[in-house]
Amino acid sequence: MDPADPDDPGSRHDGTPEGAPPAGGGPGEASPPARPPGRKNQRSETALPGRTRLTGRKKVLAWSGGVLTVLVLIGVLGTYFVYQHLNANLRQVDISGELGRQPVDLHPQAENILLLGSDTRIGQGRGYGSAAVINTDHSDTLMVVHIAADRKWADIMSIPRDSWVNIPACKEGNGQMSSPTTFKINEAFTFGTLYGNNTDLGVACTIKTVEKNTGIRIDHFVAINFAGFRDMVNAIGGVPECNITAINDPKSGLHLSAGHHLLNGAEALGYVRARYTLGDGSDLGRIGRQQAFMSSLVDRVKSKLLNPVAVYQFLDAATRSITIDNQLGGIKGLYDLASSLKNLPPSQVTFFTLPTYPRYYVDPTDLADVMWTQPEDSLIFQAFRNDTLVTKAMLRHHPAPQLSPAAVSLAVLNGTYSYGLQDTVAATLQQDGFKITRTGQASTQTLTQTVIKYHPGGQQAAELVAAKVHGAALLQVPGTGTAVTLVLGGNYGTTAHTGPGTAPLPASSFAPRTASQSICT
Repeated sequence: MDPADPDDPGSRHDGTPEGAPPAGGGPGEASPPARPPGRKNQRSETALPGRTRLTGRKKVLAWSGGVLTVLVLIGVLGTYFVYQHLNANLRQVDISGELGRQPVDLHPQAENILLLGSDTRIGQGRGYGSAAVINTDHSDTLMVVHIAADRKWADIMSIPRDSWVNIPACKEGNGQMSSPTTFKINEAFTFGTLYGNNTDLGVACTIKTVEKNTGIRIDHFVAINFAGFRDMVNAIGGVPECNITAINDPKSGLHLSAGHHLLNGAEALGYVRARYTLGDGSDLGRIGRQQAFMSSLVDRVKSKLLNPVAVYQFLDAATRSITIDNQLGGIKGLYDLASSLKNLPPSQVTFFTLPTYPRYYVDPTDLADVMWTQPEDSLIFQAFRNDTLVTKAMLRHHPAPQLSPAAVSLAVLNGTYSYGLQDTVAATLQQDGFKITRTGQASTQTLTQTVIKYHPGGQQAAELVAAKVHGAALLQVPGTGTAVTLVLGGNYGTTAHTGPGTAPLPASSFAPRTASQSICT
């Protein structure tokens, strides 16, 4: 029996054997002094019947166990509260009824997720692109993330926002269906927002447009607004980034020296949006910075995993900023997806921009938009559909597309006193397949050198004209109104009649980089 069992005749309630002297004194010892009157006894000297008196060690264990129970309870309740809070932050929508017939899902275990960044700036103030300047809704950032079925690799394809594509009929904010059209891909987002600012319909139209033009089934989408992007960066104490050259972009309000920087939220927003004063001012350069920043953001979040406060603040900002499809499964679905990628190294995550070429090869008046390069892009889309890694080797064995004279619009001007020379030359070049837009007199008739003028990026078209005109000099002149202008000078010789001929389009723009690579390395 237990020594402290009150039913045991051989035991005492105070834990001493029967017949032993009471604790605190033996025979002949003085009794302890009585407590002063009016003072409460702090602890009974004798255990109450039916209650076991705890030793010091047992008291510590009991206290520790109680505290542990409370802490576990707080942890469970706290975790539940955090889960419910973050899940409530998420905006989940069902747009499946607006997508129509989707492409067949050839590999259900693989995932194709569309990432959209909206350039809506309402409520962001005047820093880094203000609502006072731009207040339309477009999909400013557009990426398709392909996660392999075996979770061993992932490809992230950026689609230039200025891509010229076929936009299918989509439901507009007023409930009417739009007419199919051909336009820039980021305009698909506007169809839902023009009437009633229904961004859900904008997302649906963007998904339909991507699926129609690529044949890739989009399984899920994640849309983020830029105000939330800023808060996410601030929540983790900024994101380190590197730029090769200094950035002084008045339009975005960003000014950074060359080298490494720790960007706060506002600076990061300007960094991924700056465009017009960097490089060639195109969307393609901005896409490269966006890809590099995504890699740095992921690394920064990983470095904060042992800081629960920072992680919570980041997740709180992120979930308040994004909209997802309800089939993704909320916080649990996002967590399960992230857990399935925990062993995916950055070196196996590849970023690339969809190869394109300037649209002025098709329409000389369009100096801003781009066309998708074939057959490269079709091969990339096929790889996404078949759960196959996209590589340079896969695209290398296919010939580059050729530029034909029919794609070149040409103005012929006469810079000499030879009457009608421009019409004679234009007629010959037209027989070779060139599209003659106009003929006329140049601003001077004393030009000695024949010159072929072209706008930025139009060198391929100009070289094709130069192959027909002996003695002509190429001259890039920003702001010319047509793709190519031939100005006849005194040294004009003859037209080289070598048949229509072709010229190659610009070299492939496919330049993949992994998530482990930095812009500065």
